[in-house]
Amino acid sequence: MTLLKQKTVPVGHIEREAKSTPGDRAVAATSHVVLAIWSAIVVLPLLWTFMSSFKTSNEIFASPFALPGAWKLDNYIKAWSEAGIGAAFINSVIVVGVSLVLVMLLGAMCAYVLARFTFRGSRIIYVLMLAGLTFPIFLAMVPLFGVLKGMGLLNQLPGLIITYVAFALPFTVFFLFAFFKNLPGEIAEAAAIDGAGEWRTFFQIMLPMARPGLASVAIFNFLGLWNQFLIPVTINAGGPKVLSQELFAFAQQMGYAVDFGALFAAVTVTVIPVLIAYILFQRQLQGSVSQGTSR
Repeated sequence: MTLLKQKTVPVGHIEREAKSTPGDRAVAATSHVVLAIWSAIVVLPLLWTFMSSFKTSNEIFASPFALPGAWKLDNYIKAWSEAGIGAAFINSVIVVGVSLVLVMLLGAMCAYVLARFTFRGSRIIYVLMLAGLTFPIFLAMVPLFGVLKGMGLLNQLPGLIITYVAFALPFTVFFLFAFFKNLPGEIAEAAAIDGAGEWRTFFQIMLPMARPGLASVAIFNFLGLWNQFLIPVTINAGGPKVLSQELFAFAQQMGYAVDFGALFAAVTVTVIPVLIAYILFQRQLQGSVSQGTSR
């Protein structure tokens, strides 16, 4: 006697297949093609830059799309030591790291208070925060230069950190305001009944619940601060250079005799922290997107 095995299909899968139409499949195929093309546009230049960072300038001009003849780190050593990229990289890590911690802490606290508490002037504070998003950075450079000079923070890394925090704070508050606004208030009330104070409720209960939003805004702030060029050039021209300043100065110093291999190595050093940050926070970012769509 032969036993016949039947393959069981989940009900949800049958329903999805029944609902799928030729139009839906065409839209899905078109979306995949567009995403594949967009991925190639983004990824291929990065791969080419990384590959060219191991070549000499002669190899780049002779065969720009060929693999390097030898995978040596000479260009990275030259960019890191001779061009000063190493010191600028450390300065960027310090400035962006401290700025990011401060802006996330202050922005989360401000957004939580504005979203969960109603008091006189709260609406005005929120509107002023939104107004900060519309204010062009270049219009503030001249008065900012005078303020920092009067405070003795011009051409100093602490002055650069304060400026980064001030310019990133409005976006952080605006982004996190919606997350804290949509968190259930019953949880905070239950914590208050159990004897938890406002500080404990915020740091141990409400802040962890907004983790996807914190991860998303942290990535956006990190990208904006890491790639910032106008602010350090204006208020930190004579101080310790950050990576964007040193990279620009490195390209300028070489004039017409550009060492493209070392330049591409310096660019690769600039891009690697951004990729690492995205990989580390990828799951939180996806959770933030899914929560935003579900709401």
